[in-house]
Amino acid sequence: MKEYLITPVFSSVIPGVVILLLCLVIIFIWRRNKWNHVSSYISSKNTSSHHLSKADLEGGSAYFGASVFSYAELEQATDDFDPSKELGDGGFGAVYHGILRDGREVAVKRLYEHNYKRVKQFMNEIEILTCLSHPNLVTLFGCTSRHSRELLLVYEYIPNGTVADHLHGDRAKDGSLAWPIRMNIAIETASALAYLHDSDIIHRDVKTDNILLDNDFCVKVGDFGLSRLFPNHATHVSTAPQGTPGYVDPEYHRCYQLTDKSDVYSFGVVLIELISSLPAVDLNRHRDEINLANLAVNRIQNRAIHELIDPSLGFESDPSIERMTLSVAEVAFRCLQLDKDIRPSMKEILEALMGIQAYKDENAGKIIDDGSMLTTKRPPTSPDGKDVVLLKNSMSPVSPASVTNRWVSTSTTPTSSE
Repeated sequence: MKEYLITPVFSSVIPGVVILLLCLVIIFIWRRNKWNHVSSYISSKNTSSHHLSKADLEGGSAYFGASVFSYAELEQATDDFDPSKELGDGGFGAVYHGILRDGREVAVKRLYEHNYKRVKQFMNEIEILTCLSHPNLVTLFGCTSRHSRELLLVYEYIPNGTVADHLHGDRAKDGSLAWPIRMNIAIETASALAYLHDSDIIHRDVKTDNILLDNDFCVKVGDFGLSRLFPNHATHVSTAPQGTPGYVDPEYHRCYQLTDKSDVYSFGVVLIELISSLPAVDLNRHRDEINLANLAVNRIQNRAIHELIDPSLGFESDPSIERMTLSVAEVAFRCLQLDKDIRPSMKEILEALMGIQAYKDENAGKIIDDGSMLTTKRPPTSPDGKDVVLLKNSMSPVSPASVTNRWVSTSTTPTSSE
């Protein structure tokens, strides 16, 4: 009788155990494939010149041509990651100052987590930086193996902090960033981004915290962990919005479509920071102007540009600076259009900024009272914003008169970067 009762119990339990074991096996295989996906993802994007063997990935001497450092060497270089040597702390990891055995000063980025997502960002940044060469992009010296105790990236050391530090951070003080320096920062950053876009790369995290300065205040754009290689002939990449609040393209945030114009929007915020010295996000401002982009569009549309420009720049006392800051404000305004198709390209922006600077140099020492000398040959913006003309293929500076006139933007509703 007992045997008769026990038998049905076992017959119902055994199938459940088998199903549980099968589920565990499937989960194990899925997790293993997920980790292996990083290698296949990177390998699938490599050209033959960047081909990596399995031995390379398991801890060879180079990734994509970047030297592989041992964890012990970098630990020694940073004095065991001494907190006093920390240069900055971002969303993905802290950066430390270090000195290698050969005497080179370096910045060592220490990623917070050693998981699938961080490995992917780690390999992504290595792949992108080792195939680029531009004087305004930070140089990657090397990294640890992806199987190292920690994921570490080793960059050239840029000693003079970030643009954000000098505008509204620890290094901010009156006169530290005179207008000519800010103009150069704008041009060199635009040059770096135009180069990236020509190389089919979208930075995706353009902000003043990622624009480093050397001792001569020359620009080095860094932090490529979020950057994306853009497929040839593609109009956009569908991806969940990532970036920093205050800089994220509202259209990217709304439509999940990443394009090179997303970097253009972010750069527009950087330009406004350069002329205002204000941070991209400030919770102490009015709720409709917490985002600097909204504040700037509001001031420009209401002919109150003087309320936006940092008075320490000499806006009110130097006609040359007045004209240049107004012209840069116009470029920024066009970058901040809600409709990405209305925004200029980075190449067009670079040409416009170089034209603004060239005009100043050509007219140094001259007293100019007529703003019409800066007027470009283009029709005025229509009330509905549909006729906003891009800065196409023109080295001529844009018109400051158009900035002081009432502008109507396609972004009349508050932009959101949250």
